[in-house]
Amino acid sequence: MRMHKSGFCLAMFAGIVHCAEPPKNLESTQRDRDSVALTVYSDDLALVRERRRVDLPSGLTHLALRDVTAHLRPETAMLRATGGASVSLIEQQFDYELLTPQRLLEKSVGHEVTVLRPNPATGEDRREKATVLATTEGTILRFSDRIEAGVPGRIAYESVPPGLYDRPTLSVLLDTTGGKQALELSYLTSGMSWRADYVASLAPDGRSLDLNGWVTLSNRTGVSFENAALQLVAGNLHRVRGQAPAAFERVAPAQMAAARAAPMEPAEEQLADYHLYRFERPTSIADNQTKLLALLAARQIPVRREYVLIGNDWMFRDRLRRISQKQRPSTFVFFDNKGADLGRPLPGGVVRVYARDSTGAAQFVGEDRMEHAAKNETVKLDLGEAFDILAERIQSEFRRIAKNVVESSWRIELRNAKDETVTVKVLEAMPDDWEIVKESAPHVQDEAHRAQWQVQVPAGGATTLEYVVRVTS
Repeated sequence: MRMHKSGFCLAMFAGIVHCAEPPKNLESTQRDRDSVALTVYSDDLALVRERRRVDLPSGLTHLALRDVTAHLRPETAMLRATGGASVSLIEQQFDYELLTPQRLLEKSVGHEVTVLRPNPATGEDRREKATVLATTEGTILRFSDRIEAGVPGRIAYESVPPGLYDRPTLSVLLDTTGGKQALELSYLTSGMSWRADYVASLAPDGRSLDLNGWVTLSNRTGVSFENAALQLVAGNLHRVRGQAPAAFERVAPAQMAAARAAPMEPAEEQLADYHLYRFERPTSIADNQTKLLALLAARQIPVRREYVLIGNDWMFRDRLRRISQKQRPSTFVFFDNKGADLGRPLPGGVVRVYARDSTGAAQFVGEDRMEHAAKNETVKLDLGEAFDILAERIQSEFRRIAKNVVESSWRIELRNAKDETVTVKVLEAMPDDWEIVKESAPHVQDEAHRAQWQVQVPAGGATTLEYVVRVTS
């Protein structure tokens, strides 16, 4: 049995002594990348998969994998050989103590440094050796003949102390037979996310719209990715919170078990209970960059417009102090997620709606957040209040029939200043047990505690809805 232990001599059979060589040090940067793939989730999470070509020496090797993200979750990192020499992964650790003047000074406690102080007369630097004693509450230096608190000049270091890096590094200890090797590294990281944004253009007659979807991809990982294969996952994943070490928190080295070794619009597929969008064309995204990618383009989608007046159940419990209340109905636009250009799962996002004025210029007319929409599902967008339609709600009578029974009479006058007839959906939320005892138009009970009327209002005219409701609490 062979054992590797750096700096030790091992006694073997027949009194023969063998000295194990210390591990060799090797560094791999993004220049060694053959390929990189990103699967990005909407909740500040991404899966990075990259393949690197590395010429490995035989025996124990400390391989420093540079250019990983600053928010890498070390407990999720996996490294495997995809061909070539035999490789065993023994140990890995994530080093993210980045090189700064303060950390360089702290790491030099107990070590000798050179203090440089300019000569006031000549301006030349005078060099003097000192040992760093402490840095906790200021710097304490011991010179050959004294101890000084504070830094009396500039400090020069002979080398960078072990464990400090100019950028985050994933270090692994490998046992290999040597030779060129393809290594596949994958890990989860925060700092990258995406969202969907949509732009809808209403036709002049308001009966259809054109819909363009965009993916807004943001990279705050500390690393740039060139020509990455990009996939996006839509849906809300369940994640365990508070278990994984946070980024930039000291983590002990993790012991690992040994492992031997286009079109612009994305294609969509189901992934378990989520949906995966795969872009055929590779994309590049730099650190601290936000990029927009085309998600879909759909033309002439039939739409339905609704004007909805919504009431509150508290109005029916007591006599109102204000007899008359004015309210404008909300404008909703509906379309069905089906047809040649749609008929696919749509990730949730903000839809901004535009309409063209008499000169043909596009004007912003409202926005709403669309939840994830499955295939054939109806999408409803709230565009705000209808300016040309006004409702005046009047409580004409209120009386208490019994201790727990009240009856109120209502008159809702709907006025339409538009040059076309409109239909207003009146939705009244009702409390407790309720009953419409009298009404000027028939209602529909579409929910247990809601009455609905469809009221047609002529162009430039008005229509009045009247009803009496009895409530038992």
